[in-house]
Amino acid sequence: MSADFTPVTIDSLRRAPKVLLHDHLDGGLRPATIIDLARDSGYDELPTRDPAALGRWFVDNANAGSLVRYLRTFGHTVAVMQTAAALRRVAFECVEDLSLDGVVYAEVRFAPELHLEQGLTLDEVVAAVLEGFADGQSAARAAGRPIVVGCLVTAMRHAARSTEIAELAVRHRRSGVVGFDIAGAEAGNPPTRHLDAFDFLRAQCMRYTIHAGEAFGLPSIKEAIGYCGADRLGHGVRIIDDIDGTVLGDIANYVRDKRIPLELCPSSNVQTGAVADLASHPFDTLARLRFRVTVNTDNRLMGDTTMSRECALLADQFGYGWADMQRFAVNAMKSAFIPFDERMVLIDEVIKPGYAPLIAAAD
Repeated sequence: MSADFTPVTIDSLRRAPKVLLHDHLDGGLRPATIIDLARDSGYDELPTRDPAALGRWFVDNANAGSLVRYLRTFGHTVAVMQTAAALRRVAFECVEDLSLDGVVYAEVRFAPELHLEQGLTLDEVVAAVLEGFADGQSAARAAGRPIVVGCLVTAMRHAARSTEIAELAVRHRRSGVVGFDIAGAEAGNPPTRHLDAFDFLRAQCMRYTIHAGEAFGLPSIKEAIGYCGADRLGHGVRIIDDIDGTVLGDIANYVRDKRIPLELCPSSNVQTGAVADLASHPFDTLARLRFRVTVNTDNRLMGDTTMSRECALLADQFGYGWADMQRFAVNAMKSAFIPFDERMVLIDEVIKPGYAPLIAAAD
């Protein structure tokens, strides 16, 4: 080990290039921004107007042990994201926060159908968010912290607008939308309810991920990949139910053999009760079995988290070093929904050079 060795800590991880595939726009607001937007819009249902106390409220109420209860916290964030100006601000600040944390590529998702209460159209909602992302990327580049951000347009799985939202995603694919997703309460809302949307997306050659295997088990994963043709699995943590030691069942074999990426979100998976605690999270088992695991934040506000914190938690729990961190970042970059040549530029010119001295010093 070189004298220049840098330990894997949350501070050192902030300076390492990271890739984020699963982050919700309405789950990453700054508490102070929520308060500002609530005041501007006349929304008076916040539990507190103190930023620190509000941040704690979100974390405390997200630690519900239930996805359904966890999702209730979004009532406040969505309520203040109903104008174009609010959406642009939230999107801009999202990019700024990610770039400050050393994220070099991110796909941020949100559900346009939840932001229509003050008269915006679906296209106006998407346009406002994409404008905020573009401005954020320009500002980050000027500050010497370049980041690429793609947008995933999400449909709510309990609603009946998924085909309409899929068409919306395709309309904006040339201006920043890179893919599609379905989200929301998993139990009782199987992905096969949205087959028309997935058929349309495949016909348009557009990529998509599906929330599956978080609050519900293997049947949800099987439907997402077997019937709906998901390119990635949002969470997918319950794939562990099809693994006995090193023996994989048919579904787990299919996921690994097809290199279907798992968008694992360690802290969030504990908060929603998908796993009991970090020590029992299957991330390490899946990584050692060579599944394509990726590290993600899910909802930075509700988890009081960042990509650096998620990586640090995993490093502390499972003893990961810099070579592991590079592998997880490359896994995610390979799995991104941007063109192959753009992915390779970030891998070869940003991610690998960023980790090379850290890995070399550790040898």
